[in-house]
Order: sequence, then C-alpha cells, then structure tokens
Amino acid sequence: MERLGLRWYIRNPQLSSKSENLLMEIVHEVTARLENKPGRLAKICSSLAQEKVDIRAVSIMETDGPSVLRFVTSDLEATKKVLTALGTEYKITEVIAAQLDNRTGALAGALEKLAEEHINIDYAYVSTASSQGKAVGILHTTNPKRALQILSESTAAPNAEKGSGRRPLHAR
Repeated sequence: MERLGLRWYIRNPQLSSKSENLLMEIVHEVTARLENKPGRLAKICSSLAQEKVDIRAVSIMETDGPSVLRFVTSDLEATKKVLTALGTEYKITEVIAAQLDNRTGALAGALEKLAEEHINIDYAYVSTASSQGKAVGILHTTNPKRALQILSESTAAPNAEKGSGRRPLHAR
C-alpha cells in the first residue's frame, strides 16, 4: 500500500481476479441547487466542457424545490469559476471516491466495513467506470478521513482480525 497525500493505491489480489490496483481518495464534490427547467443542466455541462473540465461523477436529484446537482470534476478551481460566471451558488464538500470491483457485493462489503466502525453514509452514488470490471463510488460520510483509513486498511489486510469487534449499529 502506498499513500500519496490523501490518495491510496492498494494492491490486493483477493479483491480482484486481475490483481489490479484499487484507488480511493478524498475529493472535492460540488453541490448546487438548480431550477428544474430545460437547458439549465446542459448550460453548466457545456460551460465546463468549454473549459476542458471533465465531470468524473454526477448525481442529480429532483426535490420539491430546486433540483440538487452533485458532481466531482477534474479541476475544482475552473469549476468554481464556471459556476460563479453562470451565477450558480454552490458549496464544496469532501467526499470519498472509491474504485470498486463491478461485482455483486462489492459495495456492500465496503459499506459493512464502515458500519462496523460506526461511520455513517449520508449519501452515495455509484456508476460503472471506463476501466473494465470497475465501478466508481462517491461516498459522503460523517468522517471522510477516518472512512478512507478504514477502507484502505480493510483492503490492505482483508484476512486480518476485525478492527474493534463491535457489532455494527445497523445490526442492533
């Protein structure tokens, strides 16, 4: 396991049949509330594309009021400039971006590890990634740094004895 800043690269043959490196990192997510009308989301995405900003993950949720747009991009500063120029209010939050195997139970396994350590998932969104057999999950937790540590420890030593031996909160 190699730690570079808040980025963890993990080599674990038991997690992947291809024995590939998995990537987990803390990233900045942008949240904006948009008026739910045609063209509003397209304008933001087009403006980001003009600035050569890639959208790495996106979630849009309808609400009784404005829709909630959450996304992670390749360039936070350029994203903030685009949104400001468009008059769109936003907030920035730290979330975990985790590359997972695209197989039954992979997400459940990661969430179980966090539940065992009493880390709550406030919200999440997951999609398949461009690399074959992988998915990218964005997790907003009550403690992203601790969650990253738990997930990296669990993937680095899956056969190690369970951390605290506590029963997960969801099992009580």
